[in-house]
Amino acid sequence: MAHAPASPAIDAAAIRATLADAGADPVHVREILARGREARGLDAADAARLTAVTDPELLDELFAAARAVKEGIYGRRLVLFAPLYVSNLCANDCLYCAFRVGNGGVRRRALDQDGVAREVASLLDEGHKRLLLVAGEAYARGGFRYVLDCLETIYAARSGRGTIRRVNVNIAPVGIDEFRALKAAGIGTYQVFQETYDREAYARAHAAGPKRDYDRRLAVMDAAMAAGIDDVGIGVLFGLADWRFELLALLAHAAHLDARWGAGPHTISVPRLEPAAGAPLAERPPAPVSDGDFRKLVAILRLAVPYTGIILSTRETPAMRREAFALGVSQISAGSRTDPGGYGETGERAAAQFSLGDHRPLDEVIRDVAEHGYVPSFCTACYRLGRTGADFMDLAKPGAIKAHCDPNALATFQEYLRDYASPATRAAGEAAIAAALDRLPDGPRRRAAAMLERVRAGEDDVFC
Repeated sequence: MAHAPASPAIDAAAIRATLADAGADPVHVREILARGREARGLDAADAARLTAVTDPELLDELFAAARAVKEGIYGRRLVLFAPLYVSNLCANDCLYCAFRVGNGGVRRRALDQDGVAREVASLLDEGHKRLLLVAGEAYARGGFRYVLDCLETIYAARSGRGTIRRVNVNIAPVGIDEFRALKAAGIGTYQVFQETYDREAYARAHAAGPKRDYDRRLAVMDAAMAAGIDDVGIGVLFGLADWRFELLALLAHAAHLDARWGAGPHTISVPRLEPAAGAPLAERPPAPVSDGDFRKLVAILRLAVPYTGIILSTRETPAMRREAFALGVSQISAGSRTDPGGYGETGERAAAQFSLGDHRPLDEVIRDVAEHGYVPSFCTACYRLGRTGADFMDLAKPGAIKAHCDPNALATFQEYLRDYASPATRAAGEAAIAAALDRLPDGPRRRAAAMLERVRAGEDDVFC
């Protein structure tokens, strides 16, 4: 498999030395937070010092700074999506995953295209517009062509007025030609996690299979971007190694992508290890991350990489998700199922990839988000208008993207309320839209108000 050269160098010794030297002197911490509020990012030394903060007053200041940066760039919107697991066939033996090849208790399956269409119809009927396609590192008959067929099925699906407007993809590393095919198929973001940047922890967690190759996985984002996929998403499965090390390694990876391609990661995901059937490391995480440390790492990440979308999954409980909204999270999954056929099928189900912390349906999540002062968004405008890669970063880094995000979020939220919301959610949503309009400057307010009227009059897919 041909990869682009110059994959990121993760200097483990340098990261550990930086962490060893980190202190939490209040004067220095406040200087770092002041720099962080400028939304220009933080270097590894600054981030390391923030990991050492334990004083409650300083923690409150850290969280307030993260909230200010997130709202300054993205406003109070939260993008919603659903993962669509099409296959749990896998060639890897990852000791934290229920889908691992060594787990003989899992019912294996890959959805056929009729099954994919049924799943998409169920998600459309709930109101979803954005999906994340997920498959294990072994495909159904047809190999990689299966992924392309699934994308074609998803984009062709219709139910009532609903269509899927953008599919992001989380699949294992592929070659340059396959990445070009994904680009031609119209994907949004290509997402894959290193899982852990600690080489020794990585070797312990990956017992067999192609994924055991640490360097192959680390190089994948450079290959994807070389093939023309300019929006990529990285992440760590927190709990496999020291979260402070993982955080600084994430920052090094993001800095590499930004320096080489002119575009850092479009998204960074922050899943924590959760129990999974037949997965020993998930039952006994080697380096568990407490709730307090999790809050801290999300806030530091927002200050260190202010332009990125931070994704929080339904692994976390509703209470933790609410807290994380105010710490910098800007994208969330909702109403998730992590087994093939989990949305539209009844009867015997395949095992889930991991345990969920938030089992609420989409409508309930949206109502909760709105009642807490946020604007649920299904926006896909940037992908379709070419605001991707470096062009997106040119808008996101100075905070100019909010002029587009705010009106688009409100229009997509109004569309959801019109077509799918329960009466209680519709009432909460209309109140949230009114409050959001009041917060907007004159220009974006007028643009948003005009777009909302078009949606209320029956127009679909209104964006700017």
